[in-house]
Amino acid sequence: MEATTIAFDRYQPLADEACDARIRAARAALGERAVILGHHYQRPEVYKHADLTGDSLQLSKLAAKTESQYIVFCGVHFMAEVADILSKPGQVTVLPDLGAGCSMADMANLAKVERAWRDLSTVLDPDQHVTPVTYINSAADLKAFCGEHGGIVCTSSNAREILAWSFKQRDKVLFFPDQHLGRWTGYLMDIPLAEMLVWDPDEELGGLTPQQIKMAKILLWKGHCSVHQMFQPQHILRWRERNPSGMVISHPECRFDVCKLSDYVGSTDFIIRTIAASPPGTRWLVGTELNLVNRIAEQFKSQGKLVQFMATTVCMCSTMARIDPQHFAWALENLVAGKVVNQITVPRHEAALARVALDRMLAVS
Repeated sequence: MEATTIAFDRYQPLADEACDARIRAARAALGERAVILGHHYQRPEVYKHADLTGDSLQLSKLAAKTESQYIVFCGVHFMAEVADILSKPGQVTVLPDLGAGCSMADMANLAKVERAWRDLSTVLDPDQHVTPVTYINSAADLKAFCGEHGGIVCTSSNAREILAWSFKQRDKVLFFPDQHLGRWTGYLMDIPLAEMLVWDPDEELGGLTPQQIKMAKILLWKGHCSVHQMFQPQHILRWRERNPSGMVISHPECRFDVCKLSDYVGSTDFIIRTIAASPPGTRWLVGTELNLVNRIAEQFKSQGKLVQFMATTVCMCSTMARIDPQHFAWALENLVAGKVVNQITVPRHEAALARVALDRMLAVS
């Protein structure tokens, strides 16, 4: 008899502690048939169960090397898509809550990117002059668009290498969906701010004139991470008054003026490694997601390192937080019962094109 899917409404009233015990039991029952991936920004009561932890691409690459039948991704939707694209045939990727999306990724959809490409073609031939570059924080169909149009994917760790490759292909870049990563990367490459213009997908020609498009080196999609926009220059300036010898480290999704005031700017992995390598007793102000900052603060407390969250208000990735113990327990217990819930499957043609863009990135970096 075919197994029956266990309804989620049985899990909604459960306390986190009850879910914790059920997660451990289900995890033990699944054994090596499942691998649990936990993103750096994940809430602690879920993160602690992860077999592999890291940023989105790192996790997908690690999962693809396993022989596990099930990849349970405690992250957000685009991350699970990448895991599905990179995984072996027969591996199944599960996202415990399909509501775990990414507001930044949603700021650039395929229809708007295709419209931008058409708009650009009224001024110049984009297939001759523009390399489309999508941040890994984007939907699979945008990665496929880049694969089809000679473009590439980047991460916050390799964006500079990827842009250097992109400019060798064509003289301009259309960078989406995060304008801040694109601007900071261009700045590090000595591209003048005047040659990095924001493309507003809701305006004709992106709100630019034909002349502006022709002179621009990078067209920056009007998108951003809502969490990293919480950090402001005044947060850094006030903290430096109280901690003149302290260090400030920020993620490149932060605003340009925040990055400029920081001592270090880099990916989540870079932030962790930099603080880990610092001398005992160092003071740090960190501009990235709260769960990660709290985890770093606890990890290095014994070394006398003081690690503080940059914003004055509590701000975490609310969509990542949709993966709660209740959804996690529900997904695992269904797998134990022989039912797959919330499987993430990228259509084959789309996955093949997205893989082209991802493989270009992996070859470059």
